[in-house]
Amino acid sequence: MSEVSVPPLATGSGTGNLVDYLLGWAHREPSRVLASTRDGDTWHDVTAVELQRRVDRLAKGFLAAGIRPGDRVALMSRTRLEWTVTDLALWSAGAVPVPVYETSSAEQVRWICQDSGAVAIIVEDAAMRAVVTRCRDDLPDLRDVWQIGSGSLEELAAAGLEVADAELESRRRGVGRDDLATVIYTSGTTGAPRGCELTHGNFMALADNACERLGVVVEAPGAANLLFLPLAHVFARFIQVVCLRAGVRLGHSPDARTLLEDLAGFGPTFVLAVPRVFEKIYAAAEQRAQASGRGAVFRWAARVAEAHSRAVDTGSVGPGLTLQHAVADRLVLRRLRASLGGRVRYAISGGAALGARLGHFFRGAGIVVLEGYGLTETTAPATVNTPDQLRIGTVGRPLPGVAVRVDDQGEILVRGVGVFRGYRHDPAGTEAVLRDGWLRTGDLGELDADGFLRITGRSKEVIVTAGGKNVVPGPLEDRLRRHPLVSHGMVVGDARPFVAALVTLDADVLPGWLERRGLGGLPPEEVVVHPLLRQEIQAVVDEANATVSRAESIRAFTVLAEDFTVEAGTLTPSLKLRRHVVAASHAEQIEAIYRSR
Repeated sequence: MSEVSVPPLATGSGTGNLVDYLLGWAHREPSRVLASTRDGDTWHDVTAVELQRRVDRLAKGFLAAGIRPGDRVALMSRTRLEWTVTDLALWSAGAVPVPVYETSSAEQVRWICQDSGAVAIIVEDAAMRAVVTRCRDDLPDLRDVWQIGSGSLEELAAAGLEVADAELESRRRGVGRDDLATVIYTSGTTGAPRGCELTHGNFMALADNACERLGVVVEAPGAANLLFLPLAHVFARFIQVVCLRAGVRLGHSPDARTLLEDLAGFGPTFVLAVPRVFEKIYAAAEQRAQASGRGAVFRWAARVAEAHSRAVDTGSVGPGLTLQHAVADRLVLRRLRASLGGRVRYAISGGAALGARLGHFFRGAGIVVLEGYGLTETTAPATVNTPDQLRIGTVGRPLPGVAVRVDDQGEILVRGVGVFRGYRHDPAGTEAVLRDGWLRTGDLGELDADGFLRITGRSKEVIVTAGGKNVVPGPLEDRLRRHPLVSHGMVVGDARPFVAALVTLDADVLPGWLERRGLGGLPPEEVVVHPLLRQEIQAVVDEANATVSRAESIRAFTVLAEDFTVEAGTLTPSLKLRRHVVAASHAEQIEAIYRSR
């Protein structure tokens, strides 16, 4: 058993709640810009005092609507400023926001609202309202449905004009750190979503300590962050709190189709994303270069960037590599930075393994990716690489106030300020994962001599072949995804004679790949079985197999004509595989693999 514990750098006063971050800025620096919103091609700044005014007006509206302390209110929307305002307004009213992904089905909405006991739900548009309508008969406690796009929030604010400031202040001061701040439902990768109860103290203690450790990122002059991950996810929600605490200018990008425009106009200094986003950024840059006849130059520059980053770690950056890196930067790498707005210096990655190759590439390109690890149950990050303590290929050391232990079976245990108080309505489930203050994460890992954590897999995902060999699918799948042509790979083989894989193709990269081989216009069902495509994927599989024993290697694969998607239910909204759904929906293809061998 190995363990590392980092004492807290910030202990806090033990009083107050999350709204105090906003109130503090409005009092100390009323003109400080805390947010910017896009209107056409223009970004408009929102000062601390203006943000507080908007929050207070909506909070009074919630009071006028009968929202009581402790009431749960669901929030179903894309990432936008109204989410942040609503979060703060509900907290001011003593209520508990319950996030719902905008892609959720009626059954998922029913489950979350029913389990949380939500008395109201705020939706973004008519389509989301229609989803709620389909399950509303099963939700007798749900009194109100408010729609952002139809002006409901403005109507609420107008209805609250008669509420006295003293009444709102009393309600706000009645909320303390031990009170419930939110119920966030897990993504359901291995079963039904469970509601994680997180307190104001969980968020505040972790945010205070994260800001102390990451001050160079979040407290840099002009620090700005553009959120484009779903705020229904604990990772984005925590970063929202960090931005409020540190006074970072916060922006929101609700539509992936306008993300590049949003990045260029907003100009963030740091971003957060899941590894799939970084993979897509790399693949898109390579594709653009290939289309313009500069593919070879891009690949050379990528190799130089990676080599330069690795040399930085060993302290062996020679004059030749320095010159090559300068040329690569002028020809390729600065264009990549420009595509992210030109000011991004740091990126924070979580949710899955990024991989050392991409980590070194991005650092060599001038963007340091700070990979971290955490769960909904830990209020997002438990560990993170920091600019001064960075080890690419790991998920960093514990944040201050957090301890990490790896037991004799290789399972990661976490204790500290961010660990949740339990699952809603599930004491048995809570007791199963919380023992003696330690959270059993279900993830597998190892700690090195310096306390850096490396994730090696997930215990519930371990495949045991018919021959009794234990196979951890995560590392193999990560290596498959490194190829720009591969969107996802899922390793199968539980109780089977050998390991196999389902592979999906990247819809953005595939057309160019086909055109360059004279295969443009080929129907998808012919593409996936074409010898050239099979040869390309086999090379990717061979590269992955080189890292494991023969018993763990992928002996066969099937390329699917359709990708795994959130809409199909095969991915969670945070882009993790729902293995049980994939296995069920592609059972015929899996059976065919084993029948043919």
